[in-house]
Amino acid sequence: MMRSLYSGVAGLKTHQTKMDVIGNNIANVNTVGFKSSQVLFKDVLYQTTQNATGSTGNTGGTNAKQIGLGTGVATVSVSQKNGSAQSTNNPYDLMINGSSFFIVNRSGTNYFTKVGAFQTDDSGNLVTGNGDLVMGWQVDPDDPTQIKRDSVSALRPESEENQVAAPEMTSKMYMHGNIASVDPKLQTADGVVTTVPIYDNLGYAYTVKFKITQSTTDSSLYNLAIDSIKDSNNVDILQNGYSASLGDATIKFDPDTGNFFGMGGVQGAGKTTLTITPNDAAHGNVFQDHSSPNQNEWINSIELDCSNITMYSTKGGECDVETVRGGTDSTGGGRRVGSLTDVSIDTSGKIYGVYDNGVTKLLGQIAVANFINPAGLEAIGDSLYKETRASGEFDGIGQDIENTGEKMTQGVIEMSNVDLSQEFTEMIVTQRGFQANSRIITVSDTLIEELVNLKR
Repeated sequence: MMRSLYSGVAGLKTHQTKMDVIGNNIANVNTVGFKSSQVLFKDVLYQTTQNATGSTGNTGGTNAKQIGLGTGVATVSVSQKNGSAQSTNNPYDLMINGSSFFIVNRSGTNYFTKVGAFQTDDSGNLVTGNGDLVMGWQVDPDDPTQIKRDSVSALRPESEENQVAAPEMTSKMYMHGNIASVDPKLQTADGVVTTVPIYDNLGYAYTVKFKITQSTTDSSLYNLAIDSIKDSNNVDILQNGYSASLGDATIKFDPDTGNFFGMGGVQGAGKTTLTITPNDAAHGNVFQDHSSPNQNEWINSIELDCSNITMYSTKGGECDVETVRGGTDSTGGGRRVGSLTDVSIDTSGKIYGVYDNGVTKLLGQIAVANFINPAGLEAIGDSLYKETRASGEFDGIGQDIENTGEKMTQGVIEMSNVDLSQEFTEMIVTQRGFQANSRIITVSDTLIEELVNLKR
């Protein structure tokens, strides 16, 4: 009789444990990144009153007689199912569509979380709401377009050095349009004018003014010359410490077809160079690109492509020539200094800075961690987990989420995966189970009372 009492007590305890887990699940129904838990029961030690026997000739075998002693908690398992996505439009909010974890660092120790609600601190570090550093990989210093995937370190997308994008000197430009040989301006000293904006290697803007005049001896031959180069204050730097020169700038057309023939009398040669140099040491050599560590790769002149000009008749007999900054392949246009205006994070976790001068610069990549048994991680609070022997070890390097077949989504966060309908159903079952076990104790007590009352 005493066994039934203790079985009832064991049932009460296990159902109370299950109710505790259900209560925690419901309490975290709106907790970002929360993973619900489920309690599974097991039967406990059996008391064997008679062992099993086998048949012996004329006697048959018997089964063992065992009396159970109640129930216990077998496991508290954690569901790894993804929660629903909630849009926040915060560029640093991320959701992992899969079983991977973000890696964060608190006081020098790496932990793991599903909560991708990130922000930046006063030093530009990417941090969680608790100030834990978000870990990932840095940009390769030898190739700013690539990520160096060594050990994870703190990401600093809005650090001081990432607030600006360096300027770039204009290295290419091209002319296009049409020269009408009957345009009277071609016969004047001022010629036909075309202008183009350029940048030096400090990001300062200038306007180059070219003039085109017709040869007095050959109507299919045209001379290209520099008229002025003015800075943003409308000061001609050719009159203020600088000199400029063009390479062979004689443009020739086929007199029969009007097509471009070449430059400098060389058929097919369509490019020349504009070189701007200081007259003395007091003026910087700002039209030489020093960005390359190899001096042989320095850009000390601007390429000018004239091969897109034609010599056809036009309505009104006027020239229509335009000079464009940058090459025909849309490279080499140069740019001013840029300020960071936005941050973009792609599905692989790569962080890009968007600058107001048109530059998009790689700033780092968020790494993720994968575990053989993610349910084996130990929850430590604050939506953080730490590795255990059951989960498997973190290698300190992390993984590219693309290699796991998963992806990150920017501007959304993962909500709790708690299913209220399931939890309330489990609550009803648990309540009834608790009531039933309490009845075991009540009836057992009644039986003991009857036994005591046998003698009065």
